[in-house]
Amino acid sequence: MTTVDVLSERDRLRGTLGPLRRRILEALREPGSATTVAARLGETRQRVNYHLRELEKGGLVELVELRPRRGVTERVLRATAGAVVLAPEVVGDLGAAGQDRFAADTLLAMAARTLQDVAAMRERAGAAGKRLVTFAVEADVGFAEPADIERFASRLAAAVADLAAEFAPPAGADPARRYRLTIGGHPAAPAPPTTTPQESAS
Repeated sequence: MTTVDVLSERDRLRGTLGPLRRRILEALREPGSATTVAARLGETRQRVNYHLRELEKGGLVELVELRPRRGVTERVLRATAGAVVLAPEVVGDLGAAGQDRFAADTLLAMAARTLQDVAAMRERAGAAGKRLVTFAVEADVGFAEPADIERFASRLAAAVADLAAEFAPPAGADPARRYRLTIGGHPAAPAPPTTTPQESAS
């Protein structure tokens, strides 16, 4: 099972991530049939079966077993990825948004370009029977006052510039070994509310 599937409207069926199909994909993190999924979601088997067929056409679920059941053959499927994200359909020049490193538009443009590029390169690598080699770094930081954000960004930019100079490719190096480093920061999303056993039971 793929950890993350990047769904593009250009090459997948439209409407794939409608509310019911999202619930079906969630249910199919563990293998199930139209009958078992329908019972879990409180939907009719016929309706769930239709959406399962469409999800299968789009490559978001896969057949794992044909199981005899009461004189018929039951199809058992599972989601092909642990999570699905929708690729941004970008129109225009993303580079134009990168003038102000403290602007939210700059971070969004960088994230959109990263998602598009990595998804496309992973697909090409998979088609060639290869693994796309990437790396990622994530950390939580805190700032006592707004001015600290600028100071942190300036020091980070200087450190990255030093590393980039140290690892600059020599003349004539294989261009396939060049990497793009993307770094951004944003306020941490609030943690979801926690419920006590008493609250869950009420």
